[in-house]
Amino acid sequence: MPDIRTLPRVSLGLYPTPLVRLESVSRACGRGVWIKRDDLCGVALGGNKVRKLEFLLADAQAQGCDVVFTTGGAQSNHAMLTAACAARLGMRAILILKKRGVTEHLGNLVLDDLYGAEVRLMDTDSYDDIYAEMRRVGGELERQGRKCYYIPCGGSNALGAVGYVRCAEELARQADARSVRFEHIVSATGSGGTTAGLLLGARLFMPQTRVTGVEVDTDPFEQIVPALAQECAALLGCTLDRAPDDFGVYRHVGAGYAIPNPEDTPVIQSLARNEGILLDPVYTGKAFAGMLQLLQTGGLRGSGDVVFVHTGGAAALFAMDLPVR
Repeated sequence: MPDIRTLPRVSLGLYPTPLVRLESVSRACGRGVWIKRDDLCGVALGGNKVRKLEFLLADAQAQGCDVVFTTGGAQSNHAMLTAACAARLGMRAILILKKRGVTEHLGNLVLDDLYGAEVRLMDTDSYDDIYAEMRRVGGELERQGRKCYYIPCGGSNALGAVGYVRCAEELARQADARSVRFEHIVSATGSGGTTAGLLLGARLFMPQTRVTGVEVDTDPFEQIVPALAQECAALLGCTLDRAPDDFGVYRHVGAGYAIPNPEDTPVIQSLARNEGILLDPVYTGKAFAGMLQLLQTGGLRGSGDVVFVHTGGAAALFAMDLPVR
C-alpha cells in the first residue's frame, strides 16, 4: 500500500475535516447518511480543491515557480481557492476564466479580487483556447524572468487526485473510530479529479465501498474518472484493482453546468434549516439532491451507511438568486 506522505505536499488545510451523521436525513431515508465536511477545511470558504492544491502547489514550489495559472467558469471555486492558497504562499495567481455564467462582480469574483488574483474573462466555450492563452501570457512573463505553473480546470490531474486518495484514507480512519462501515461514498463530479481520487482511495482503504459521482456537467465521466484514477495509481506506484460495480455515475446536470435546478432548491433549504449546513446550487446542491433521488429509488443498493463528501462552493449562494420560500 502506498505511503502518500512521501510525495511533496504543502500544508494548507485543517485536517481531518469533520465527519457528521445527518440525523434528520437518516431518519427520512431509513439508513445512516453522513457528511464529510470538506467545506470546513479552513481556507477561504473551504472546499475540495484545497486538498488538491496541497500537492499541486508543492510541485510548483519544487520547480521554483512564482506564478500560478488556472481556469474554470467565472464563478469557479477552484480558481478562487487557487488564488487564496497562492496568496498564502506568496505566489502570483492569474485566473483566465470562461466568460460564462454569473460574470458580475459577485460571489467568487469578489473573493478572487480580495485574494489579489489577476482575473481575465475570456469569451470562449473551449478550454483549449484558454490553455493556449495561458501559455501565451505565461511565455511573456517567463521572458521577463518569472516562472509559471499551469493547473488544469478543477486541479483535475493525477497529482491533484492524490488529495482525494488521502481524503479516502482519512475517511477510512474516521469510520473505524466510529465503528461505521460505509457502503457508498457520494460526491459531486464536475471535472473528475475528486471522484477519481475517491475511487482509487476507496479501492486501497475501503475496498467494500462503492463510489458514485453525481455529474453536474456533461463530460463523459464514466470514462474520465477511472482513467484518471489509473493515472493517479501509476503516480503513486500502486495498482488500481477494480471490482465489479465499484464505481458509477448519476447524471443530475439539469439545464446545464452552473444553471441551478429549481427542484434542488428545497433540498438546499431543507439541509440549511434542519442541519445548519449550506449547499450550493452548482455542485453540492445538485449532488446532494441526486444522492437523495438514488436513495429513494434504490440506486444506492443495500441498507448500509452512505457518506456524502461536501466539496464546498458556498460563494455561489452570493452570486445567484434562489427562489427560497
